[in-house]
Amino acid sequence: MLNLGGPATLDEVGPFLVRLFADREIIQLPLQAWLGPFIARRRTAAVQENYRLIGGGSPILRWTTIQGEGMIRWLDRLSPATAPHRFYVAFRYAPPFSEDALRQMQADGVKRAVAFTQYPQFSCATTGSSLNELWRAARRLGLGNAFSWSMIDRWPTHPGFIEAMTRSVQIGLEQFPAAERHNVLLLFSAHSLPLKIIDRGDPYPQEIGASVQAVMVQLGFAYEYLLAYQSAVGPVRWLGPQTEQVIKQLGAQGRRNVLVVPLAFTSDHIETLAEIDHEYGELAHRAGITNFKRAPALNDDENFQRALADLVAEHLASGLNHSRQYPLRCPGCTSDQCRNLLNPVASPESVALAHDRQLRM
Repeated sequence: MLNLGGPATLDEVGPFLVRLFADREIIQLPLQAWLGPFIARRRTAAVQENYRLIGGGSPILRWTTIQGEGMIRWLDRLSPATAPHRFYVAFRYAPPFSEDALRQMQADGVKRAVAFTQYPQFSCATTGSSLNELWRAARRLGLGNAFSWSMIDRWPTHPGFIEAMTRSVQIGLEQFPAAERHNVLLLFSAHSLPLKIIDRGDPYPQEIGASVQAVMVQLGFAYEYLLAYQSAVGPVRWLGPQTEQVIKQLGAQGRRNVLVVPLAFTSDHIETLAEIDHEYGELAHRAGITNFKRAPALNDDENFQRALADLVAEHLASGLNHSRQYPLRCPGCTSDQCRNLLNPVASPESVALAHDRQLRM
């Protein structure tokens, strides 16, 4: 289960930021070997304060573990032919790292593995970076041929995910007085990305948009809605509009009922608990938005755990190594690591047959 991760303690914040600003697959800076650590050091104290607000560390490992345990319970029932199943967590910038997961997989005698991104919408900066690091880690450990791999590289409109997100919106709407709910504006908020990545042709914006559209279809387009992006950092231009600016503008327009829907985050962490709940909550109050609420993250939602299991069961039954879209590199891509798959489980011939079956269905 691949994800960005988060520092579990205040002492881990600095190293977490250093790893983040060193990753050229998400942020490309001039003199990055010097400027990256410099920015990380400058931001550490402020970021530590945000983590202090939410209890001193990120809960993302706890929620990912709960989600993995629930997924496995469902998966053993849905796909008994491939049972028993196990899950391993591999974070990009905080423990447990890819090396930790791979070593444990080897110790457990695993032979068949699925790299399962926990970012529903694909980006080279998130899923791509995590996958590339997974393959590098396997080679560093001498485990390049230890496991037969396939991957679930995106799932922005999977029915189970959309159903879980729709239910989250509905729960969020219950926080408003019944007489006000028809006037609630849904503000979908996703993590932003540097525009340099988007300009290369990264699919993230279109997949975020697809998720928004699918949720609104389930809601019957009964509410007004907007999409914005949050968490821009560093001296580069980021994808917008920025959530904080939209909140200010909505307040200036006289909007009083706003529900933020954290669409790209499948569990609570600093972006939901500190940035949305505290920072944006205070901003909304100053802007005159009297009812500013957040839809709950999926966290320990059993329907979401079932959706994760459905995704894996469908993938295992498909006979495919990855999605049809995965091999398509961004038009402006210059990396020789993108779109790799280490030691694929299915041969090109069997993949071609599986795609042919899908086309005939």
